[in-house]
Amino acid sequence: MKEATIKPQVLQIECHPYAQRLEMREKAAREGIQVECWFPLGGAMSNGALFKDPVIKKIAEAHGKTPAQVILRWHIQEGFSVIPGASNPDYIKENIQIFDFALTDEEMQQIRSLNKEKRFFNATLEDVEKMVWGAKL
Repeated sequence: MKEATIKPQVLQIECHPYAQRLEMREKAAREGIQVECWFPLGGAMSNGALFKDPVIKKIAEAHGKTPAQVILRWHIQEGFSVIPGASNPDYIKENIQIFDFALTDEEMQQIRSLNKEKRFFNATLEDVEKMVWGAKL
């Protein structure tokens, strides 16, 4: 923050139950910067790993919710901004239906215990350029 002339308001980072980014979150909190979780459900590169996690599945079953809804609810209760990238109308509707239940303190802790600091997005800058622009800049 010493070099910044304008303080950032939001820090967008890959963040989900397997990559909780504790150090980055602490730094952002100290600076009063809101964390926005990118890849909040693990993204396509995760091959659905979070949805298959037994802890998340058990919590989802207990609430009559999907694993995606439990993960999004966890993000909200952790105080994150979260914007899941969904284009399918059914998934969009599902993602919105997370405000009619709350995770218990124990469930929140169970999800926190899943942290491995395992990020799924591991593309190089060249890969990103191809994804965004279709060719190297």
